[in-house]
Amino acid sequence: MYMQTVIQTLAADSPDPLQHVVNHYFHGIEWNGETLWLWSSNIGTLLLAGLLTIVVLLWAAKHIATGPIEHGTDRFVTKNPFAHAIEVICTYLRESTVRPLLGHRTDSFMPLLWTFFFFILFNNILGLVPILDLVALLGPERWKKAHQSPIGGTPTQNIFVTAALALIAAIVVNVAGIKELGVGGYLKHLTAGTPWYLWALMVPIEIMGTIIKPVALAIRLFANMSAGHILMAVLFTFAGAGLVTVQNAALGLSVTAASMVATVAIYFLELFVAFLQAFVFMFLTTVFISQLSHHHEEHGHDEAHGHEHAHA
Repeated sequence: MYMQTVIQTLAADSPDPLQHVVNHYFHGIEWNGETLWLWSSNIGTLLLAGLLTIVVLLWAAKHIATGPIEHGTDRFVTKNPFAHAIEVICTYLRESTVRPLLGHRTDSFMPLLWTFFFFILFNNILGLVPILDLVALLGPERWKKAHQSPIGGTPTQNIFVTAALALIAAIVVNVAGIKELGVGGYLKHLTAGTPWYLWALMVPIEIMGTIIKPVALAIRLFANMSAGHILMAVLFTFAGAGLVTVQNAALGLSVTAASMVATVAIYFLELFVAFLQAFVFMFLTTVFISQLSHHHEEHGHDEAHGHEHAHA
């Protein structure tokens, strides 16, 4: 009965499925005839995701850390299953994803890259929780009528949030590139190694590429998280509409049942996408950092050296 009430609320709260996903303004002040919003549902979710990132990772680090020496070899074993799962994820990201690209610089960048991954992951997962609808169901009636909520929605579905994350990644990529290559090497990179008479063509293209990379990061995360969450909201709307159908109860129940089955399937897909998009953002940031380094040149020399041994 409670689940039925929840589904009906999801459908009746707003005929627009987007209202169950997008950012909802909550508190603001009047400024020159305009409302200056100081708080929104996405801000609440972002703060919760940030808190979860800090608390969960500190807790995991405590359980992963080497124990007292009197425990012998057991001190190297992570006892807690959840902490062990986080350790496996972190180790895979570092050793199998980042180290092949960044080499000796891996440990310097891992704190940032792990933070990207888990912060985006927590935001993606929180977006799958119908917090906005629970607030509409349990909160004051005025919040529901005004479509206001202090928390909820999907922050990574907000282009401003993904743009801010991409901007941080772009700053790190370019600053790391200048530090690794030097100013001269960084400017030389903009020529793409072409003869001087092609610089007038290549330099603008490389500059555009430097801008397009973070833009692609922001749009990819925004678009992928928007599509799946909106689809789930549409399916919930269908399910709720079927429950309130009175003219043909059998048809309404059939629509509700089919919608709920599809929702469960899409929900598991969205869980996979939540992990995948967090991984993709972290991985592409790693790729962009590696492109502005001497690593590829060293790799090329090693490969050539390997070919010489093969021929010998």
